Amino acid sequence: MMALLNKITQEKCPICNETLSTHKSNMLFSHIVKSCPNEHYEKEFISALEGYIEHYNVPTK
Repeated sequence: MMALLNKITQEKCPICNETLSTHKSNMLFSHIVKSCPNEHYEKEFISALEGYIEHYNVPTK
């Protein structure tokens, strides 16, 4: 049951479908950053705004 709940709550990159990792977060300020390991996508939660900001990294030619 916990494995199913964990699978549902994991957020995925919309481009490559990899699980987002949380390594740039600052818990002191409640600023949570989840990013794709392949650097396609980044999702930030900012508590002061009570919302998410999403960044898509498009490769340049």
